[in-house]
Amino acid sequence: MVKLHDIIGHQAQQEQLKSDIAKGNVAHAYLFSGPRHLGKMPMALQFAFDLLSEDVPEECKEQMRSQFEKLTHPDLLVLDQLWMEETCDDWKAIAKTSNVPQIHRSKAPKAKTDVIGIDDIRALQERLIDTGSGTYRCCIIRSAERMQDPAANAFLKILEEPPKGLVFVLTTQHQTSLLPTIISRTRVVPFRRIGIQDLKILFEGVAEDDQQFMMHIALGAPGMVVRLKEDPDLLRMHRIIHTTALSFWSTRSLRERMQILSPLHKRGKESDDLMMHLGLTLREQPVASLCNNAPVFAQLVADFQTNTHRQLLAQRFALGVEQ
Repeated sequence: MVKLHDIIGHQAQQEQLKSDIAKGNVAHAYLFSGPRHLGKMPMALQFAFDLLSEDVPEECKEQMRSQFEKLTHPDLLVLDQLWMEETCDDWKAIAKTSNVPQIHRSKAPKAKTDVIGIDDIRALQERLIDTGSGTYRCCIIRSAERMQDPAANAFLKILEEPPKGLVFVLTTQHQTSLLPTIISRTRVVPFRRIGIQDLKILFEGVAEDDQQFMMHIALGAPGMVVRLKEDPDLLRMHRIIHTTALSFWSTRSLRERMQILSPLHKRGKESDDLMMHLGLTLREQPVASLCNNAPVFAQLVADFQTNTHRQLLAQRFALGVEQ
C-alpha cells in the first residue's frame, strides 16, 4: 500500500506543482529528476492526488485518499515494482506499489530483471484505454530509465499524441539515460538534496549518535533517513560497512585492501553500499590522504560506469591508493 504523507523539503517544487494546477497550466508529462531517496515518488503521488481531487468535495477526499493508498482509484495508474522470476514474484507485494497488469512478465520467457520492456508499455497502454472517469487521469512511472529502447520508443509515441486529460509523471535517477526526445516532451522538475534543518523533523525519538550517523550517510535524502530510522538492522549494517570502509583507508596491507574490495567485483546493492561508504570515509581522512586518493577514487567511480572487468578495476584502485 502506498502512503500519502507530508513532503519533507522541496518547497519550490511543491509550489510550482500547486501553481500549475491552480492556473490550469498542467503539462501532459512531468519528469521528476534527481538522486534516489529524495522523495520523488511521494511528491508524484501527492501531485496526482491534488490534481485528481481538485473538484472533489472535501467530505469525499478521505475516501479518495483511501483509494489512492490502495491503488484502486480509477484515474490513477502506477508502474513501480515489477515482477521478476525468483527475485520479486509475490503478486500481493507488487500490488502494493503497482496497479498496471504484469502477468505477461511471468510467462516464458520469464522476466529476470526490472527492465521495462515493450510488453510492459503495451500493457500500460491497454490500461490507459480502460481508465478514465474525471477531468484528469494520472500515470506515474518510477525510474523511467529502466525502459529498453523499444519500450522508450513505444512510450514516446504515447507522449507525442497524449490522450486528452492524461498526465504522466516520470521519475528518474539518471536523466541522461532517457531519450532526449522523451525529456523534451516533459516538464522537468529537478530534485536536490535537502538541508539539515528540513531533515530534523524526522529525528524525533532518535538517539543523538544515531542522528549524526544518519545525517552523514543520508546526504540530504529524507527517504534514506526514514529507512534507517524504521529498520534498525539496516542502520546496523551501514555502521558495519562504514567501519569496514574506514579500515580500507587506514590499512597498509594490500591483501586486506583487496579483501575489503571484494564486494565490488559484482554489480549490486552490496557493491553500491560499499562504494558509497568508501566515498564518505575518504572525506573523513586527513587532508593529505584526501588530496592524494580523491582522483584515484573518482577514476574508479568513472570506470565502474563502463563494462570493464570490475575485479581488475578494484585491484588497480587498491594498488593506486596512497597512505
